[in-house]
Amino acid sequence: MTGQATLADTYRELTEQTLGTLCDEYLPQTSEVCRAARYSLLGGGKRVRGILVLAVCELLGGNVRHAAPLAAGIEMLHCYSLIHDDLPCMDNDDFRRGRPSCHKAFGEATALLAGDALLTAAFELVADAPLPAEARADAVKSLAFAAGGRGMVLGQELDLRVERGPASEEELRAVHRGKTGALINAAVQMGAAAAGADRGDRTALEAYAFDLGLVFQIVDDVLDATSTQQALGKPAGSDAANGKTTFATLYGPQKAMALAEEVTARACGALEKRYGARAGFLCGLARELLRRDH
Repeated sequence: MTGQATLADTYRELTEQTLGTLCDEYLPQTSEVCRAARYSLLGGGKRVRGILVLAVCELLGGNVRHAAPLAAGIEMLHCYSLIHDDLPCMDNDDFRRGRPSCHKAFGEATALLAGDALLTAAFELVADAPLPAEARADAVKSLAFAAGGRGMVLGQELDLRVERGPASEEELRAVHRGKTGALINAAVQMGAAAAGADRGDRTALEAYAFDLGLVFQIVDDVLDATSTQQALGKPAGSDAANGKTTFATLYGPQKAMALAEEVTARACGALEKRYGARAGFLCGLARELLRRDH
C-alpha cells in the first residue's frame, strides 16, 4: 500500500468514525426519518469531501481531529443532496451505491424529510466543532454559501435546464461549478478555516477545488457513458437515454477524458508551485479521481 493510499484511508476512517459517533447524537434511531437518513449516510461512499477537509487542514498546520466534525458535516450535507437528487422529481434514480435509493427503500416523503434532517444536522455539528468561534463561523458560512442558491442549488437548477435541450461547454461548466465544484470548494475552505489559513492559501485552494470538481464531473459523465450499473452502483447510460448533454455526449469519452487530464495537470501544477512537496497528497488525490472507475 502506498503512502498516498494509507493517508487517504486514515482520513476516510476518521471521517467514518466521526460520522458513526455523531449520528447517535444528531440522528438517533428513534424515528423513521433518522433511520432513513442513516441508511443513506452510512451506506458507503468515497468520502472525498471529508478527506479534503482533513487533508487541507493538515496541509496548513491545523488539528485534524478538531476538524473531524467539519468532515462529517460536509458528508452529511452531500448525502442530503444525493437523496434529493435521486427523487422522481429530480433525476429519478432507483439505485445509489449499489442499494435501493432512499426513496425506494423508505418512500418519497420519508426520503425528502431524511434529506432535510441531514442538511440541518450538518450545520449543527459544524457549529459544535471543538474549534475557535471564528473558525466555526467561517466553516458554517463556507458550507452555507456552497449549498445554497448561488452554489449547489443553482447548479442543480441549471442541470435540470440542461436536460431540456442541447448545451454548450460553457453551460456545462456553469452547471458543474455549482452542482459539484461548490461543495468541493466548501470542503477545502472548511479545512482552511479549521487551520486559520490566510487569504492567499484560500485563493490557491479555491482554484484547485473548482478544477477538481470539473474533473470529477467529467469522469462521472464518461463513466455513465462507458460503464455498467454493477460497476457504478447506480444506473448507467441514463444521460444518453434521456438526451442530456454531458461532456461525454458533447465531445465523446476520449476527448472528454483528454480535457479532464488537462484540467488535472493545471490544478496540480498550480498547487505544486505554491506548496512544493507538501502538495503531494492533494495532487495524488486529483490524479486518483481522474483514474477512478466508479
